[in-house]
Amino acid sequence: MAPGALAGLCCALSFATQAQDPAATSSSRVYEFQVLLDEKPIGIHRFTVATEGAERHVTSDARFAVKFLGFEAYRYRHHAQEHWNGGCLAALTSDTDDDGKTLSVRLAKSGDVNEIVSGSGATSVSGCLMSYAYWSAALRSQTRLLNPQTGRVDRVTIQRVGTGRLIRHGQEILAVDWRISGAEAPIDVWLTEQGEWVGLDSMVAQGKHRLTYRQP
Repeated sequence: MAPGALAGLCCALSFATQAQDPAATSSSRVYEFQVLLDEKPIGIHRFTVATEGAERHVTSDARFAVKFLGFEAYRYRHHAQEHWNGGCLAALTSDTDDDGKTLSVRLAKSGDVNEIVSGSGATSVSGCLMSYAYWSAALRSQTRLLNPQTGRVDRVTIQRVGTGRLIRHGQEILAVDWRISGAEAPIDVWLTEQGEWVGLDSMVAQGKHRLTYRQP
């Protein structure tokens, strides 16, 4: 697998109103997923969402290792801290080790302007901005999303494409597939009918491999 093949997805990493968002009903929520590449476990991605009134503090930690013939062929580490206010990003810091390539992103919001600094330079984006917040009930109404690994703002289309069954905590459940198109590859985000995030699928490495998130 080429270095960086997983980058667009892991990072790559509100649907209706805040009252409908599962994270908004709890002071703290953890979403932990086993990550598989072509159905083989490669690591863990954990999101911690802490809610305090209109504010949220989100921590994202990912650790992947792809092995081939007993050797580590690819390694990925990602850590991000996000501060949300009223359903919009107010600040973000992220650091990534993408198989030896280091990346960092910093976002600070002043008034209506998001100032974003990354390895590509500095840019300003106005308005309410969200990251790839799969856990948030407002995600499916968005037309742009911030990639927390690269600092790029992606133009996206998000639509419901159907329902399916997947395994969660050892049990089969029915879930809704919401597809995010417009980034490097489509991302299928699986939610319950109540809007709870329960899985994710995407093709990576130019469509050669399938990356899967499931709750063990």
